[in-house]
Amino acid sequence: MTTATANLQPTPAATGSADAQPTPVPLRDPETGEPLLNADGEQLMGIPAPQPAQMLDPETGEPLIDPETGEPLSAVPDVVAAPEPEPTEAVGAAEDIKDTVSEQSETLGSMVDTLDAMAVSVGNMRISLWDGLVVIGVIFLVIALAWGATRLCGSLLRRLTKLDNTQRLLAEKLTTIAIWGAAFFLGIDLLGIDLTALAVFSGAFGLAIGFGLQKTFGNLIAGIILLMDKSIKPGDVIAVADQAGATTFGQIRKIGIRAVSITTRDQKEYLIPNENLMVNQVENWSYSSKNVRMQIPVGVSYQCDIKLAEKLMLEAAKDCDRVLKSPPPTCWLDGYGDSSVDFVIQVWITDPEGGIGNIKSEVLKRLWDLFQESGIEIPFPQRDLNIRGSAQMDQLVAAIAQRVDDGDKK
Repeated sequence: MTTATANLQPTPAATGSADAQPTPVPLRDPETGEPLLNADGEQLMGIPAPQPAQMLDPETGEPLIDPETGEPLSAVPDVVAAPEPEPTEAVGAAEDIKDTVSEQSETLGSMVDTLDAMAVSVGNMRISLWDGLVVIGVIFLVIALAWGATRLCGSLLRRLTKLDNTQRLLAEKLTTIAIWGAAFFLGIDLLGIDLTALAVFSGAFGLAIGFGLQKTFGNLIAGIILLMDKSIKPGDVIAVADQAGATTFGQIRKIGIRAVSITTRDQKEYLIPNENLMVNQVENWSYSSKNVRMQIPVGVSYQCDIKLAEKLMLEAAKDCDRVLKSPPPTCWLDGYGDSSVDFVIQVWITDPEGGIGNIKSEVLKRLWDLFQESGIEIPFPQRDLNIRGSAQMDQLVAAIAQRVDDGDKK
């Protein structure tokens, strides 16, 4: 048998790689489609080429001559039909689990085969009911493992006494993110999902997730930054103004992934997004020190002894248990009002989370008793009216006087 070689270099598509040796195939006449034979009646072999090409003798390197026409021989190889691609399994782990179950029990194996037969094909990807059950089971397993690992790490971090509350909370957040990230990739590995099968949807899906979770990731990063710079921490008493100008005052209960939980004195819990605390002004009453100064305005009559009144104000402030003795309470004359002499009592406390309205109420109630005992008058608004005379006013006064006289006579 004579073997012919094409004068064209083999292409990677035909051979599998540029360095691999091509495999000769039977040749046919490009006009008639009949097999090409040599002078001895043997089938001519050649290397596949994209078009009919002149064939050379592999031993001599001379062109092959058609025995009938004497012309140089050109030929095309037989076309080998490419096999149809079979759908690939989207979840590789499902096939392994199915084989394992079939080896252990024929009954369970037949049930699994029935579930696996209920499948749909999307392009080259095959998805069955069995694949869905395996995915759900692995997801629940991974979530349970991640949740347990998060609780365990949180318990271990709480035992570390060298970390303060802010550092411990930051460590818990970073550990939680790392655990859930590892759980995601572990689930992908356990399922054996062929991610290339999802390449068609990955771009659109990633874009949708990016837009949908943009605020969530922004709040997550903002919460981590707040914990790193220790500007706010659980237990701080803060006042936050929203876009409408309303102020929310309360104590920070916890800093979550998305929002900060603030509990007010009336036990209302506000969830403020972390980004708001990054861009808006925040009044932190316990950032560098928990000492807070309160101002309590008081007015007394112009006829009273202001020195005695000032002494009683200081006494009332000192009688309050939550008021600090150092720095001591002070009393300042604030101004001369329309109806009273205005004072301001300034006191210091160290537990703003306990409320400030109750301290003001206690001081004022104690001051009321002291003023009553000492005869200090708390004034009410007083006005002097000057009425200008006129003919109508004189007639009105005369009518009123006439009625008064008539009433006296009766």
